[in-house]
Amino acid sequence: MKFPRMSIEAEAPEQLGYERIRSNLTESSVRDRSLRELAVDLSDLPLAYTDHMGHPGLRELVATEAGATAADVMLAAGASSALFMTAMALLEPGDHVIVARPNYATNIETPRILRCRVDLLDLEFERGFALDPGRVRALLRPDTKLVSVTAPHNPTGVAPTLECLRELADITATTGARLLVDETYRDLCFAEPLPMAATLGEHVIGVSSMSKAYGIPGIRLGWVMARDPALMNQLLCVKEQIGICGSVIDEAIGYHAYAARAQWLPENRRHLQAQFERVRRWVQEEPLLEWVEPGGGCVCFPRIRADAGIDTARFYRCLNEEHGTYVGPGHWFEQPDRYFRIGYGWPTADELELGLAAISQALRA
Repeated sequence: MKFPRMSIEAEAPEQLGYERIRSNLTESSVRDRSLRELAVDLSDLPLAYTDHMGHPGLRELVATEAGATAADVMLAAGASSALFMTAMALLEPGDHVIVARPNYATNIETPRILRCRVDLLDLEFERGFALDPGRVRALLRPDTKLVSVTAPHNPTGVAPTLECLRELADITATTGARLLVDETYRDLCFAEPLPMAATLGEHVIGVSSMSKAYGIPGIRLGWVMARDPALMNQLLCVKEQIGICGSVIDEAIGYHAYAARAQWLPENRRHLQAQFERVRRWVQEEPLLEWVEPGGGCVCFPRIRADAGIDTARFYRCLNEEHGTYVGPGHWFEQPDRYFRIGYGWPTADELELGLAAISQALRA
């Protein structure tokens, strides 16, 4: 089993070097917070092994909203680790899997690495990047092991309706398939947040993290939630093979941050709304681009119009080298480079304006 290096990680801004970037529009989270903002003293924290499932208090906080218990939640080193462990716990070579695309690369690559039979549920610009339960039903087989979707979606920001998710849960339940919902951006829905995925059925798995909505990706903390004791035990077996337990420091910080979510999230949402309005005005005034307007998260996925005659390689070269502005190119998500992801939650208002202006200039270079 060999692991390829994913473009989204090899070309990430932290790999390139932040000092080379003037306008960083690649980040898919709100702006990074500092430990000082938490105002928590961890100096007496014993640096010992912790509960292998993760900090009990944090797991209880996460579970409460879903009407679940701490036993239904396992902490992981970020949502990426939670997704990887879920695949390792559920899948074997030859298993049939349905995965939405475009997607965060781990959701697609891990089943491939495990030599699963992967059917890609391609979400189309012309259909508003919408999840279509009917298309899932058409791809579903009696032996389908897993259906993997995101809500709200990365990289487009499109949010499915609750009715759509319920229908997906019902469809998968009829064949015994698991439904995996990457709900990392759930707390950043523009409208009422969707319910936690695990509330939709015992076969439904939800994965999320502290990275995107809370702006603390550096502590590497996420979780997987499912109301299935046998699955949770298998996930624990995988976790213990990787690292036994999590970082006691990360989990303590995560507990205090999650406990303060009533203060953090409204502030982040207000910032995102203002940033989103800037992006929307810019797209409306930029004739060389088109998009599907997002309904949540802090990213969008515009594309260069087909009739614009733009040399995409020249566009990215000019954008990066002359303007010091970086976006997430389409190939990060197995899409043509006419598409690119803009993260508008991380930059300041001035950085965002500078970056959007640079995109318009690079399109005309």
